Amino acid sequence: MAAPEVHQPIPLVMRPAAPIPVQPLSAPSVVSVVLPDGRMATGYAIDPVQPEPVAAKPVVSRAAVNVALGGVGFLAVCGGLLLLTTFIAALTALVTQLITLAAVLFGGFIAVQVLGAGSRGGGTTVNIRKAVIKRNHFHR
Repeated sequence: MAAPEVHQPIPLVMRPAAPIPVQPLSAPSVVSVVLPDGRMATGYAIDPVQPEPVAAKPVVSRAAVNVALGGVGFLAVCGGLLLLTTFIAALTALVTQLITLAAVLFGGFIAVQVLGAGSRGGGTTVNIRKAVIKRNHFHR
């Protein structure tokens, strides 16, 4: 397989061409003007230079379009973030309720175990005030 050819772009540098002097076809007209203070000024009449026409500007500038598109994107992101925060808040409330429910059920289970032990008929009742502790055992 042949090695691929890589072409590098070469920047073009445009330089304005040097003006070429051209002799006029006819002699320019000479004009004399009387100045307000009474002096007379004489010179060649010069045609006014017409500026190049300005390119028509677009109705809406490109920067305004970019700002508007950025605003639309920002609003879309804000809506998504609002939904995300709402979901997180609801999930937090659910977890909190489940923890509270587990604590209530566990506490109820413990209460039944502790308070229900005295009502059983098969258990042994020990009066701790009369008991003697010998080698970590209760003796009556």
